[in-house]
Amino acid sequence: MCEHCRASLKAVSRRGVIAGAATLLAASALPFAPAHAEEPATETPPPNAIRPAVALDRLMQGNARYAAGAPEEKDFSAGRAAREEVQYPIAAILGCSDSRVSPELLFDQGPGDVFVVRVAGNFLNEDGFASIEYAVQFLGVRLVMVLGHTNCGAVAAAVKVVKERIELPGHLPDLIKSIEPAVIAAHGRHPSDLVAAAIEENVRLNVKRLIDDAPIISEALAAKKIAVSGGIYDLATGKVRLI
Repeated sequence: MCEHCRASLKAVSRRGVIAGAATLLAASALPFAPAHAEEPATETPPPNAIRPAVALDRLMQGNARYAAGAPEEKDFSAGRAAREEVQYPIAAILGCSDSRVSPELLFDQGPGDVFVVRVAGNFLNEDGFASIEYAVQFLGVRLVMVLGHTNCGAVAAAVKVVKERIELPGHLPDLIKSIEPAVIAAHGRHPSDLVAAAIEENVRLNVKRLIDDAPIISEALAAKKIAVSGGIYDLATGKVRLI
């Protein structure tokens, strides 16, 4: 092949490469349009994403059923596998350890419906605070309730110790010390029944401590994500009275 022909072929080849590259660049500059445009995913709210007033109403309706001797029939095995991974309680309840007071039963609720913290005398200590904060921060409860009850032995013991200056063994003085402020506050009003008055005062004092708890509970209250309430469970009637 002559020199002139080889030069012509090289020129043609270079022009082909340049033209092909230009075509690819132009194609890459075009906007990409997927065949099916994806719509933004909508997150399903958890089952306990309800108003605090609704959570309280559910508890009180359940208590009415319990007190009337007409609790709902429940299959306690239903949903057990699903609850292994996650829980959606509607309320956190600070209650007494008294064997006659079971919040799940007296509010006629099922497994996973209420997050319960129990200690004799239903008062807050550091562990109680942390437990309830956990329920608010991570479980999304909508209601926090302090639940006292009639004829509370822990409160009656605190009244006796305060009045008679009795010394108790073991860790019992620590328990009495936590209830003593309620006994003193109730005594100042000179009630006819000091134990009953101290039981109510103990609930009110611990409700106030919850409301003042910063930052978790106080911020949730300010944002209207939760409500805090107090109640007294009557052992004789089975009814809860809000105070």
